[in-house]
Amino acid sequence: MTTQLPASASPLLPAPPLPFSTWSWRGHNICYTVQGEGIPLVLVHGFGASIGHWRKNIPVLAAGGYKVFALDLLGFGKSDKPIDLAYELELWQELLKEFWDTHIQEPAVFVGNSIGALLCLMVLAEHPEIARGGVLLNAAGGLNHRPEELPPPLRFMMAGFNKLVTSELVGTFIFNLIRQKPRLRRTLRQVYCDRTAITDDLIDLLYEPSCHPNAQKVFAAILSAPPGPRPESLLPKVSQPLLILWGEKDPWTPISSARFYRELAEENERIQFTPIPDTGHCPHDERPDLVNAHILDWLNTAIR
Repeated sequence: MTTQLPASASPLLPAPPLPFSTWSWRGHNICYTVQGEGIPLVLVHGFGASIGHWRKNIPVLAAGGYKVFALDLLGFGKSDKPIDLAYELELWQELLKEFWDTHIQEPAVFVGNSIGALLCLMVLAEHPEIARGGVLLNAAGGLNHRPEELPPPLRFMMAGFNKLVTSELVGTFIFNLIRQKPRLRRTLRQVYCDRTAITDDLIDLLYEPSCHPNAQKVFAAILSAPPGPRPESLLPKVSQPLLILWGEKDPWTPISSARFYRELAEENERIQFTPIPDTGHCPHDERPDLVNAHILDWLNTAIR
């Protein structure tokens, strides 16, 4: 079913600094945080982001009666950035499953943005025993674009860009251009409708992980990785309740690409699709008051 956002949303609570812990996974340090008590929620960030991208959501969801976990995926945020492995969606799926085995051990609701939403969908489909439900925010269709999804001119441009980024000769130079704070701000202006949400704090949390010595090679490895499974192939395997939130003004994953989600919601009562007007690719950060309220409303009706 397709629904509208609540007429009123809970005000944002002050966001205290997030406490971080470290978990050793296959010899690599993974940064995570946990707050609250109750049914567990697992928050999964998107490409280039980290736990901090949920800073406006974790305290509110925890205060709503849930035990909220968030982690930096391997290669991102404060987690290790090894360069001797293949960065693929399946690797992070295994990380999430083993994180659940170690820290949670009861069915959880998986909440993700962009690539993180696709990862949550993979967990629901492939490990249904660990998931009560899922919340997908502007879900990506793959880790990278598939060539057939792009028109020929853009297809050739992207192939050329990926070769440059992975080049030993110019890859570091290009990465250093991309990660400059003014350029990060310009990039965010493409995908945030509310420019006031693009704060110095947000720029810093995206910039700081890029200073790690291995950050460029990890970035290049991810850009050259396979796209992974299509959402259309995963959804028939998902039997848990789903909430799908979509910023209507997202140029990266436009709402037109969510048509099959909307059609499923019209046919299936366990799937709820809610467009968020005047909002871009990261609705949880751009419109946290609305997103938090809607997630809590859905959790209290579909999950409890």
